[in-house]
Amino acid sequence: MVTLNKIYTRTGDLGETSLGDNTRRNKDDIRVEAYGSVDELNSSLGMAMLYLEELPDLKNGLFRIQNDLFDLGADLCHPEFNADEEMPYEPLRMQPEQTKRLESEIDAMNAALNPLKSFILPGGSAAAAHLHLARTIARRAERHAISLSKREAINQNALIYLNRLSDWLFVAARISNGNGRDDILWVPGANRKSI
Repeated sequence: MVTLNKIYTRTGDLGETSLGDNTRRNKDDIRVEAYGSVDELNSSLGMAMLYLEELPDLKNGLFRIQNDLFDLGADLCHPEFNADEEMPYEPLRMQPEQTKRLESEIDAMNAALNPLKSFILPGGSAAAAHLHLARTIARRAERHAISLSKREAINQNALIYLNRLSDWLFVAARISNGNGRDDILWVPGANRKSI
């Protein structure tokens, strides 16, 4: 369990922060960027949940995901270690079961929706708009995690989870748009005609 008695430490005043293994990195380091984007995503889910009182199953799903995102942030902030290294504790790592749960929930939600015949524009209800915003933040977090994986070893389950999460958020946005009835369809080239 984490205990936070003091919120500020002054250790980051010169642009560095500590990772989960207590090594220091610049705050603009790609690893910090990756788990920082996950933190931003988690905050955006908190905003989306404000609009889901009428959809308790979706709200509960987001609450589970918020907990997963703390796991994911902990995973990304702790570099992989050499098996020969002595570690005082086992770092928290994302597990395949967390992604499998997302896939099961996506399948269940998607069963209630009509197939799409066009791309949809982000919007509709307030909940859908927030979920679409969260989806794009999830994609950015995934891009940062991929950039990190090209420089350092990371848990592949973290990447897979982020990829699946953006799909979950897309389907959830459609659910919050009246099971897709209120989706706003993209009309290719709709505004290309002159007045």
